[in-house]
Amino acid sequence: MRWNTYTAYLKKKYGMKVFRIGIDAGFSCPNRESGRHGGCAFCDGTGSVAVYQRKGEGGFRHDSDYEKDVAEKMPCYRLSIKEQIENGKAFLYARYKAEAYSAYLQSFTNTYGPIEHLKSIYDEVLRYGPFKQLIISTRPDEIDRRKLDLISGYKSDDLSVEIELGLQSANNSTLEYINRGHSVECYLEAARLVKEYGLFLSTHVILGLPREGKQDFINTARTVSRYSDAVKIHNLNIAGGTRLQDEWNEGKIRLLSVDEYIEAVEVFLSHLRPDIVIERLITETPAHRLVAPRDFPDKSKFIQMLEKKMEEDGIEEGSSYE
Repeated sequence: MRWNTYTAYLKKKYGMKVFRIGIDAGFSCPNRESGRHGGCAFCDGTGSVAVYQRKGEGGFRHDSDYEKDVAEKMPCYRLSIKEQIENGKAFLYARYKAEAYSAYLQSFTNTYGPIEHLKSIYDEVLRYGPFKQLIISTRPDEIDRRKLDLISGYKSDDLSVEIELGLQSANNSTLEYINRGHSVECYLEAARLVKEYGLFLSTHVILGLPREGKQDFINTARTVSRYSDAVKIHNLNIAGGTRLQDEWNEGKIRLLSVDEYIEAVEVFLSHLRPDIVIERLITETPAHRLVAPRDFPDKSKFIQMLEKKMEEDGIEEGSSYE
């Protein structure tokens, strides 16, 4: 491969494939509170919960009424942490014969709350191990030393700890436009702190946000390269019930085509620090929640297309890194 795959990283570190169990621990998000105008423009309020944890989603269609069928009903499907972990293990074993797992606190902002509450959640999750990794997804403005004191305390010879920070773009104007509620500088300070505590850091970015182009992709790659150990790259999806859907319906937003997104990822990867692990390359929004794009290939096909394009162009991860 022309980039550092997460699968290869895990096999090198643990000697085997390790599978994530996505967990919705009942956290909220400070950016969805009234003072911040309902959260990020691309967020549909589901918190990116793993589909296998949302048993009731099988009854939804792409044209299901968002307010009546999705937004009102989906919250009731959240199971206990124990049930989610048991379901995750059963699903992953049945599909992949998985033998090693990571506990992935995936939904919303998993450092949002009092220290005592955070500790009770993390302790409960780890009670249902063993796990190779504890992965905590959060926002840059919900990271501080007290929280990192707690989180870093879980790190041991048998358990690695990973923080996922959502950046999305290194352009402050874009962050304001999508209502992220934090700045690039806030991200950089949080990232610096995470690395100061010796934790593995992954960063989320979106390529193809409104008003952005090639130079933005390059700047975001350079920003991520300062501290990150890994990155998740997403193409912009328009989900139902979001502010971006309203703008899409009004013709105010243009999405990248498949070929344009491949070029964007190629540019991003080429300017990324060459040792960074690539955890994701494309967004996978469940079809019944996805307004657009509807014509993207699945993950496997996309990876094949990207690999071919980078080979043709003689580009590898870090080729243009400075």
